[in-house]
Amino acid sequence: MNAAYAGSLEARRLILIGRLDEAERLLAGFDPAPLPPVARVAHELAAAGIAVRRLRTKAARSAFGRASLAAYEANIPALKAEVENASIVLNAPVARLMARGAEKPLLLEEVEALLASGALVVDACRNVVRMADTLVSLATRPVLFALARTLAEAWPADASRETLLGRAFRARHVDESHRARLRVEMGRLRAELGELAEINATAAGFTLAPLNAGEVVVLAPPVEEEHGAVLAFLADGESWSSSALAIALGASARTVQRALEELSGENKVQAVGRGRARRWMMPPVTGFPTVLLLPGPLPSD
Repeated sequence: MNAAYAGSLEARRLILIGRLDEAERLLAGFDPAPLPPVARVAHELAAAGIAVRRLRTKAARSAFGRASLAAYEANIPALKAEVENASIVLNAPVARLMARGAEKPLLLEEVEALLASGALVVDACRNVVRMADTLVSLATRPVLFALARTLAEAWPADASRETLLGRAFRARHVDESHRARLRVEMGRLRAELGELAEINATAAGFTLAPLNAGEVVVLAPPVEEEHGAVLAFLADGESWSSSALAIALGASARTVQRALEELSGENKVQAVGRGRARRWMMPPVTGFPTVLLLPGPLPSD
């Protein structure tokens, strides 16, 4: 039983740093049925976390339901609140849909339906362009992704060269060198998106023409700001060291520390502890106390 409980905690750690396949394999090695209620909660919350990140809404809802039953069986108020707090993700906006000049918030199940709809989706949550099972990652090509997003936001109209240059290159004063670079980058974007869409030049700029989709949309995070990725990791109430955040984000420790200090100055995050023991977290939300299922004294058999 102790091994299963520890495995659930390790799975949650893997989920937080994005190693979902490893977390899923780890959970698959344990049957939660014979576990005590507290250990079952840990297992089911980890299973729900994987399902949420894989956009499997039905599986996530089932896992949260099992976690809730186990928490009530344990009859620990703080544990009930932990499950309730975690399950909010099913009923709160997780992204924004931007299409034809309008935008609206989307729930998790609506995001799942959108990605299965056959629309050409420029996904600003993961920096990919996708349609059904075809996916083109531009996560390491920020200029190309900025161009793709700008074209998608303008669709079905074209995006002007000035707008494209401003969004992708932050160019304030456009000259011929900027225009030449734009042509080069558009050529690269055409090559990347060849299976999904054409990019055509117009008198004013460029337009996106999907090959097999009737709609082009942008899927954006609920809130976009400079340090949005840091806030996303802290959003579920977990406390993080700056070094752990740097590893999870793939950024330098100095970059993450600077972001945390700026967010702290805006009262968006708070620090607990000093020196190497310092941890960062979001300010607590009234009504939803967070109880972390961290390693400690394990439940007895």
